[in-house]
Amino acid sequence: MALPQVSAEAIAHAKDANIELCLAYFYGLQERKIELSKQMGVTGAVSPSSPWAVGLPNVNGWEHEALVAVKQAYAKRGLQWKVLEGPPPLDKVKLGIEGKDEEIENFITLMRNMKQIGLDTICYNWMPVISWARTDFEKVGRGGALVTAFNYDKVKDLPPTEFGEFTEETMWKNMEYFLKAVVPEAEKNGIKLALHPDDPPIPKIRGIARIMTSADAFKKLIELYPSPNNGLTLCQGTFATMGEDIPSVIKYFGKRNKIFFVHFRDVRGDKWNFEETFHDEGKTDMYQAMKTYFEVGFNGPMREDHVPTVAGDSNEHPGYSELGTLFAIGYIKGLIEAAKKEM
Repeated sequence: MALPQVSAEAIAHAKDANIELCLAYFYGLQERKIELSKQMGVTGAVSPSSPWAVGLPNVNGWEHEALVAVKQAYAKRGLQWKVLEGPPPLDKVKLGIEGKDEEIENFITLMRNMKQIGLDTICYNWMPVISWARTDFEKVGRGGALVTAFNYDKVKDLPPTEFGEFTEETMWKNMEYFLKAVVPEAEKNGIKLALHPDDPPIPKIRGIARIMTSADAFKKLIELYPSPNNGLTLCQGTFATMGEDIPSVIKYFGKRNKIFFVHFRDVRGDKWNFEETFHDEGKTDMYQAMKTYFEVGFNGPMREDHVPTVAGDSNEHPGYSELGTLFAIGYIKGLIEAAKKEM
């Protein structure tokens, strides 16, 4: 059977594509995970700057000493730090309250120090106080594996946080304030600002509006402060819960060189009620998605995201089962190989 036809433009872009597979390390230097990563041939690391993990408990994560130590710790273990995911605290600037300018200064210091160590991508989000949210961390999935899930009915009547109510207008105003302050510095230092969508992408949780909840919101983001350094983390699972068509999202932002980082995962359900899945059983055509990254010439880091906790592994960190990662990476590598051959 003949392969589907691929346009000459897509083939030309595919020649420039280079997906750098990574694993996330959010809980220190996870030695078994590091060994598994190298055995799978995945040598990219994604993590916050965690001074405590490298014996510097009294050093701030944005300081040069911390960044150097974290980078060296990964390098000693045969990994390359590709993305800083989890920057210094930004809740005050997201809410527009006292202390916001100090947080911005810390963020700028971080970017300057990142340049010095050769790290060029920050994954951040615009979800203050309540960040990544789930209502179930041990829902039973395929074969008894445990997955995370969200049901809006369980949070819709919760009272506002201690900070009170915040409207969409306020959250966008605070976003603009932040971008005006940090994007020029990102440009000077060659740092890519990769904004992660709100997860779950619902309008509000406990009085705080969530604004990064659609592809249109990200179109607004890149127009709010046009810059080659202002872009996004394309978290497929979150965009899928939004109801967006994943290949279309990849094409729109990929052709504009706005995809700086990819979280490759899938879900079942919608933003009001969903559960995460193994990579091969969700709602998205994952092969079509992977092929589209090649068609737009995506050149950057990609990590597996939120895997089920499988037999023999701990659910201490839901979504980040070390053994569950093995299946995810194998599946992703298969998609990459197939997409390359088709292109």
